[in-house]
Amino acid sequence: MRTFSSTSYGTTSVGSRAERLARLDMLASLLDTALVVPGTNIRFGVDAIIGLVPGIGDAITTVVSLYIVHEARQLGAPWHVVSRMLANVALDGVVGAVPILGDAFDVMWRANRRNVALLRRHLERDGL
Repeated sequence: MRTFSSTSYGTTSVGSRAERLARLDMLASLLDTALVVPGTNIRFGVDAIIGLVPGIGDAITTVVSLYIVHEARQLGAPWHVVSRMLANVALDGVVGAVPILGDAFDVMWRANRRNVALLRRHLERDGL
């Protein structure tokens, strides 16, 4: 027998919401800022490394970035927040696909960190 959690219908408890936000924050950190170039303060993540694979690399990281947007929508982010998040992902995906320049852009843009910050601001502003 299949059971449904309360999160499948868009209603989440405070603990569940906080846990989901923490998981998204951890994923964004892994993708964008998990590693440091030795001897510098330049941080990068798995997104920049996977993006080095021609063609498929940026497609994979874009799909993972879209998961963060999907979760934001499930947490109740309004259309204007989701549309800004989608614009960040689109810019990251399009510019990231350009060889060399795109990889440098991935390191500096940090679309996933930006998107989690947008979501966090929305949730804090609305007292959620």
